[in-house]
Amino acid sequence: MIIQSMQTKLNGVARLGHLGVIRVEGTDAASFLQSQLTQDFSSLGLSEARLAAYCSAQGRMLASFYGFKRSHTEILLICSRDLLTPTLQRLSRFVMRAKAKLTDASDEYGVFGLAGDALAGLAGSSQSVWSKLDINDASVVFLYPADGVQRALWLAPAGQAAPAGSSLSPQAWALGEVRSGIAMISTATAESFVPQMLNYESVGGVSFKKGCYPGQEVVARSQFRGTLKRRAFLAHSDAAMKAGDEVFLQGDAEQPCGIVAQAATAASGGFEAIISMQIAAAEAGGLHLGSAAGPAVAVAAAPYPLLADI
Repeated sequence: MIIQSMQTKLNGVARLGHLGVIRVEGTDAASFLQSQLTQDFSSLGLSEARLAAYCSAQGRMLASFYGFKRSHTEILLICSRDLLTPTLQRLSRFVMRAKAKLTDASDEYGVFGLAGDALAGLAGSSQSVWSKLDINDASVVFLYPADGVQRALWLAPAGQAAPAGSSLSPQAWALGEVRSGIAMISTATAESFVPQMLNYESVGGVSFKKGCYPGQEVVARSQFRGTLKRRAFLAHSDAAMKAGDEVFLQGDAEQPCGIVAQAATAASGGFEAIISMQIAAAEAGGLHLGSAAGPAVAVAAAPYPLLADI
């Protein structure tokens, strides 16, 4: 079943209070993150950003981030605020002798989402996905589009005026996040997915050329041995969906075949979501929310090509 695009154009500026900021500062900031996250931070330039995951030893995602350098010795990681504190504490335990200091910098910055016309007036607004543009004290990180509409994060010191543009509700931004097909980890989904279950290797969230990090062997084995049986799909249901909800295949009441990774209210009614689920179940259809007899769920492919060859 084809899921219709948003009927209300994603356009304007939204304040994103659900996101927090971790600062990693010091001469070893990049090398420390290189040893902990799925992405290559050692080669990160000042005009780039990275999507990255922090995994357990079992390869399960504990958190996900948008990361970029404010300078050669300062990296900011933007993540779901509800899991910032435990993530910061866990990462800090592994600093050891590295010259890197991790702090919660959420109160020092304002984070906004920009979409559509709000980006049109920015110099260099035609930048590619995962590029970073500095405008005075602000940093602009260009994200994957939603239904062809350009999106970006704007991060600036707290107290500065919001970037110019019409007001965009957090709910509309949340729908754009879902429509982009890239889910971020929150408390409800921590340790639920290997990165490829959310298609992270296909959207720039995993480097297979860097050194070791927690869970690296599991992530690599999933990629190169063809053992991955779950992928992220777009989904729609008339019933309310939220992160962590289970999805079942009709006729199989015992075992869920998918988990809702992120969800939002749909512009045309009902709810839309990113669901990580068994590929075979997505192809079979007959999907239901909460139980094998629950509300119907329709799925469609992610809005970007999956990486077929490393």
